[in-house]
Amino acid sequence: MNPDDPLLKILACPLDKGPLHLLSPAEPLVPEEALYNPRLRRRYPIVDGVPQLLPSSGEQVPEDEHEQLLKQISP
Repeated sequence: MNPDDPLLKILACPLDKGPLHLLSPAEPLVPEEALYNPRLRRRYPIVDGVPQLLPSSGEQVPEDEHEQLLKQISP
């Protein structure tokens, strides 16, 4: 998935229905492509190009990692 993909504009977190941010493996702390909800501190994996947006597929991100991810996704 690339940052210009129009699908990113319509994908939403399954829990709070808010927007998600694309995390790329090129960024530090990101071992695999994922979508991130900074409001709930949840990361959803992207497997073979398909976002896994079931509530059970998301994982909670620790506070220290959340702070670093916020710095990466902020313009």
